[in-house]
Amino acid sequence: MKDPYSVLGVDRNATDEQIKSAYRELARKYHPDNYNDNPLSDLANEKMKEINDAYDTIMNERSSKGQSGSYSGGYTSYSSSNFNDIRSLITSGRLEEAQELLDGVPVQDRDAEWYFLNGSVLYKRGWFDDAYTSFSTACRMNPSNPEYKAALDNISRQRSGFTGYTGGRRAGNTGCSACDICSSLICADCCCECMGGDLIPCC
Repeated sequence: MKDPYSVLGVDRNATDEQIKSAYRELARKYHPDNYNDNPLSDLANEKMKEINDAYDTIMNERSSKGQSGSYSGGYTSYSSSNFNDIRSLITSGRLEEAQELLDGVPVQDRDAEWYFLNGSVLYKRGWFDDAYTSFSTACRMNPSNPEYKAALDNISRQRSGFTGYTGGRRAGNTGCSACDICSSLICADCCCECMGGDLIPCC
């Protein structure tokens, strides 16, 4: 096997964060989804496997518990330590990075924790309908988890409490829309014309 540090393009003295950053960049570049129906698909899969193996090797060496903190086996599994990383990213407001890591998890490996974290990112971005769907899925997969249930209950209350909740975003309960205003003006103009006046000259 090649030197894992060379594969990731980092120095042996690189920090864990630098290694994770290099891994994310390479994973984003060589992710198999980027090469669907592409003649380079096989090469990309091999490269992705090499990147995964290199990252696993480095993190195993550095971990006192000998636990891997990465994707492994060509994106066939995902460890809890990665989800801890994603939680940290969400907490610190680095939503784009968190979403990138979540998107990199294959559909077959997306468990209740994945859906909860995905819902958390969507919620913080204001995409409430999608967040509700993810929280619901997390609760269905693990109905005994109080954190998942609390998140679902919270967003359910918000969905039912805002009449201006549209398009996946909470629009705010303003009481009337632009259409309401236009309709009111037209009605007022008609009334004025009936009385011999003209509120809107162009109509």
